[in-house]
Amino acid sequence: MLMSFVSTKNIISYAGCMTQLFFFLFFVVSESFILSVMAYDHYVTICNPLVYTATMSPQVCLPILLGVYVMGFAKAMAHRACMGRLTFCANNLVDHFMCDILPLHECSYTTTYVNKPVVFVVVGIDIGVPTATIFLSYALILSSILHISSTEGRSKAFSTCSSHIIAVSLFFGSRAFMYLKPSSLLPMNLGKVSSLFYTIVVPMLNPLIYSLRNKDVKIALKKTLSKKSFS
Repeated sequence: MLMSFVSTKNIISYAGCMTQLFFFLFFVVSESFILSVMAYDHYVTICNPLVYTATMSPQVCLPILLGVYVMGFAKAMAHRACMGRLTFCANNLVDHFMCDILPLHECSYTTTYVNKPVVFVVVGIDIGVPTATIFLSYALILSSILHISSTEGRSKAFSTCSSHIIAVSLFFGSRAFMYLKPSSLLPMNLGKVSSLFYTIVVPMLNPLIYSLRNKDVKIALKKTLSKKSFS
């Protein structure tokens, strides 16, 4: 995809397009479940800090991570299998910046009456299950925060979750807007804008979520910036 941005002819083979579609779906679905696992991690951190080490030990995290990527693989294979029943002519214009499900439906010469319900159900599960997990985790977190007596403690707890909540809202909101609305109500140009949020904006926020909330990383970043300013 990056190569096509700088080349004069943006051409991709059918095999290349299907490969790009598979890995795109694999990582998007995996990201959905990773965000729900992060919400659970925040719940354990705030609500059960004394047992955090045991609850989120490497022995526990490894099967969870494996399950996340198994879900990503299974859902990507389901979409890819449905895409295999569609036929395309030799020359097609994919009205998108990558090979995504709905733009490929527009290019197909085969009816998509089977594919669209599959997309709705599978994406609904991909969004619904993680969203339910996230809402439950944050409901328990909110209940715990309200029992914190000090204002500083509440502020620290909210600060821990704020960047994650923003990423979740952008990621799941844009995906739901893209896939769960009827195509007749969503012009393709708006679909491209929606795709940008969960393919570009959310990954740009990941450093905030994974790194810059960490105290040690903050200290190391400050030291690096201070060295550069003196040099």
